Amino acid sequence: MTQNFAAIILAAGKGTRMKSALPKVLHEIAGRPMLGHALAVAAEAGASDVLLVTAPDQDAVRDYADKQDMTLTHAIQEQQLGTGDAVRVAFAATDKHERFVVMFGDTPLMRAEVLAALANNDADVTVLGFEPDDGAAYGRVKLDGDTPTAIFEYKDADEATRAITLCNGGAMGLSRAALEKYLPQLSNDNAQGEFYLPDFVALAHQDGATTALVMADPEDTLGVDSRAGQSKAEALMQARMRHKFLNAGVGMQDPDSVFLSFDTAIAADVTLEPHVKINGGVSIGPGTIIKAFTHLEGVTIGENAQIGPYARLRPGTNVGDEAKIGNFVETKKADIGKGAKVSHLSYIGDAELGMNVNIGAGTITCNYDGYNKHLTKIGDGAFVGSNSSLIAPVTIGKGAYLGSSSAVSKDVPDDALVVTRAPEREIKDWGRKFRARNEKKDK
Repeated sequence: MTQNFAAIILAAGKGTRMKSALPKVLHEIAGRPMLGHALAVAAEAGASDVLLVTAPDQDAVRDYADKQDMTLTHAIQEQQLGTGDAVRVAFAATDKHERFVVMFGDTPLMRAEVLAALANNDADVTVLGFEPDDGAAYGRVKLDGDTPTAIFEYKDADEATRAITLCNGGAMGLSRAALEKYLPQLSNDNAQGEFYLPDFVALAHQDGATTALVMADPEDTLGVDSRAGQSKAEALMQARMRHKFLNAGVGMQDPDSVFLSFDTAIAADVTLEPHVKINGGVSIGPGTIIKAFTHLEGVTIGENAQIGPYARLRPGTNVGDEAKIGNFVETKKADIGKGAKVSHLSYIGDAELGMNVNIGAGTITCNYDGYNKHLTKIGDGAFVGSNSSLIAPVTIGKGAYLGSSSAVSKDVPDDALVVTRAPEREIKDWGRKFRARNEKKDK
């Protein structure tokens, strides 16, 4: 069982390499800000409190964090003087907890089990290590047997130290006693002129305190500090989520072309064809087929439905069991009843469709008057002919029929037939006379 601990999340970095007005930790991976991933994984790991370290000008970061459902304390790092200084600011903001886990707001792929391992280790200082294919500029972890004795930043390391393959993953588990004793001992006598949290390892080891190592996969520690890094993290997160759904019985013809959101919910026996994009707030019931080039966002889809290809379902859409939404159909804030069909080339917005409704090609709900949205209601079993305009607010009764090319602005009773198109007229020889007149003008 995870012992009680507080998560210290470091999020004060400016992220200048992102070249964006948006704070680095608010850039999204799989539809959620990186800070959101960090907060969520801290909660999943069992953190009872979060101490969030931000810079003075990061109001947007603090506002986002405050909207999350968790106990959270803000700590402001007035100057960015290194990770050790950031932890000092956070530790000063609390007098609770005997165990702390330090993590970063820009490592969206960190897993809860890794943080839990850091929290549950009883050592005064628990180091997170990993072994990448290329150690690059990561800090190196020195061991005596299995015990960490020091961490050297790459810029401060000699060639022998740089040859070590065990790298510093950044996150760290710390006891209250270690924080109280070693924070005042940190020095900024290094290449960066900063107070390094990794220096805790050498201080603890030299003092006879306990140190330990927890290993992680390289992707758990991946920090994002550029657009290229964000793209890499997105690809890894998508691969992780696809793998999860494939193992849960979701079919994907071309997994690499399917994009998911952090909160996507897909039941077993759903099939996702190539080039499907799923944004936030989507739930898909068993047996449903999502055909190619379909875009979903804020949508609930029932069992054994068919969606697409080339469909766009926008927020507030609820699709019933066995319903069919076909190619080049757009929906928004629409309840589509069981067995209903909107097969092609239609827009259904601010609408309630009953069971077994049939919507013909080219039908639109005219829901917006320039100021307000209005509701269209279509009863069970109604049939709407192709190329019809339903001018809301309007109700089409159960079992009613609308003739093709009708523009309906008045309620239609149950089982009635309504046809509003103009009577057909024939003017003989009109085409020949029209061409003759215009050809004469050209001469």
